[in-house]
Amino acid sequence: MKRFLLCALSLASATAALAEFPDKPITLVVPYTAGGPTDRVARDFAEALRKTLGGQTVIIDNAAGAGGNIGAAKVARAAPDGYTLLLHNIAMATSPALYRKLPYKPLEDFEYLGMVSEVPMTLIGRGNLPAANLAELTRLVTSEPGKLTIANAGVGSAAHLCGLLFQQAVKGSMVAVPYKGTAPAMSELLGGQVDLMCDQTTNTSAQIAAGKLKVYGITTAARIRTPSLAAVPTFDEAGLKDFRVAVWHGLYAPRGTPPAIADKLNALLKASLRDPDFQRREADLGAVVVTDERTGREAHKRFVAQEMQRWQPVLKAAAQYAD
Repeated sequence: MKRFLLCALSLASATAALAEFPDKPITLVVPYTAGGPTDRVARDFAEALRKTLGGQTVIIDNAAGAGGNIGAAKVARAAPDGYTLLLHNIAMATSPALYRKLPYKPLEDFEYLGMVSEVPMTLIGRGNLPAANLAELTRLVTSEPGKLTIANAGVGSAAHLCGLLFQQAVKGSMVAVPYKGTAPAMSELLGGQVDLMCDQTTNTSAQIAAGKLKVYGITTAARIRTPSLAAVPTFDEAGLKDFRVAVWHGLYAPRGTPPAIADKLNALLKASLRDPDFQRREADLGAVVVTDERTGREAHKRFVAQEMQRWQPVLKAAAQYAD
C-alpha cells in the first residue's frame, strides 16, 4: 500500500509539472548571428510561440560560429527540461559531411520536435558586377576560374552549400569567403568587398526589392508571388535546369527531455505554425510554413536522416572539409 501511494504521488507530481510546463521563459538558441535568415525565421517563430503560450517569454540566444555547430553543441549539453531549444537549418544534415569532428551527434543527441519552414535560395551579386544575367555570370565563372569571390555564413551554412552546388552545376570555381554569419556577409556584398552570395530569400528579399544588388535566379520551380520577389526568374527560366535548393528549419530539444514534455513542445509547435501572422510574415519573405507530416517528431527525424544521405556524396565530391 505504501509503495502504491508513493507511485501515485509521484505520478500526480509529474502530471502537475507537465500541466504547468512551461512556467518560466523558454530559451530558443539560434546557431547564427542576429539579422541573418535563420535568425529571422527563429524570431518570427518565437513570436508565434509566445502567442501560443499566452504571452510566456521566449528568449532568443544567438550562439553563432563554426557553421552552426557552436549553438547546436550548446543545446546538446543543456539540461533536458524543455526550457532550452534549438532552431537549426539544413546544416543539421550537412555538417556530418563537412566536419571531420562534430561536438555532437545530430541523430543521437537531440529530441526531434518537428519542422518549421522551408526557404528557397537566391543567387545575388554586387551592384556593379559585370554580368547582367545568369548566362553572362556562368561564362564569367567558367572562363576565369578563381577570379570571382562568393561569400557565405561559414562552412556548412546554407549559403556555403548553395554556393558549392552552383559551382558544381556550372562546372566552374570561385573563391569562397566565409563570415561569422549572413548579416556580415551581406554587408560586405553591399559594400562591394565580395562579388556574389547564394542565400535564403528571408535574408535577400528586402535588398532585392530595394534594387541594391543584382539577382540571377531563385531556386523554386515557379516564381514566388511575393511583391519583392515576383520579378526574380527561376533558375530554370534563367537557363540552369533543375537547380533546386530549399533550406529547411527544425526545432530540437536536448536528448533525454521527458517524452511528455517533448510531445507537449511538438503540440505547441504545431499550434504556432497555424498562427496567421506567422504564416503571413513567412510568405512575405518567400518562405513556406511546413504543414505536412514532417511537423511530427518521428517524421522530422526520418527526414533529416534522409537529407544526410542525400547531401553526403555532393559534399564529399566538393572535397571541402573543416576541422
